[in-house]
Amino acid sequence: MAEHKASIIWKNTGPEFLKGKYSREHVWRFDGGLSVQASPSPSNVPAPYSNPALIDPEEAFVASVASCHMLTYLFEAYKAGFAVESYEDDATGFMTKNEKGMAWVSTIILRPRIVYGEARKPKAQDEENLHELAHTKCFIANSIKTEVKIERPAQTGVS
Repeated sequence: MAEHKASIIWKNTGPEFLKGKYSREHVWRFDGGLSVQASPSPSNVPAPYSNPALIDPEEAFVASVASCHMLTYLFEAYKAGFAVESYEDDATGFMTKNEKGMAWVSTIILRPRIVYGEARKPKAQDEENLHELAHTKCFIANSIKTEVKIERPAQTGVS
């Protein structure tokens, strides 16, 4: 199979680490060369020890699930003969506490908005089947215990 690598880089920038007064800002470096500045969510670690302008792990997790679903959906739509012109998703992850009282991302709701080309448009049931297939075949969805739900508004370009 394949390997996927990421490097996480953090350095202490102040004298009060042992008092818990340290920046949690860090860098994610990916094997393709991209570097992304990251920080914990301010809902988990208050400023000034977090930076709300940077990506946090929970956002990245939600984006990863949404991205994998989209990529799998596009592939399945292509195979079914439906030309997708655009795909947008405003996904949301919800943190709750598990049975041990630990916080976790328990649910992710995907809200894809898809526009199809003029040649052949899917019926609502076709689109439902494509989403189910995409969820079933998504590598990330197959790797997590978080519940993934799909909320679809009335679609533009669907018959």
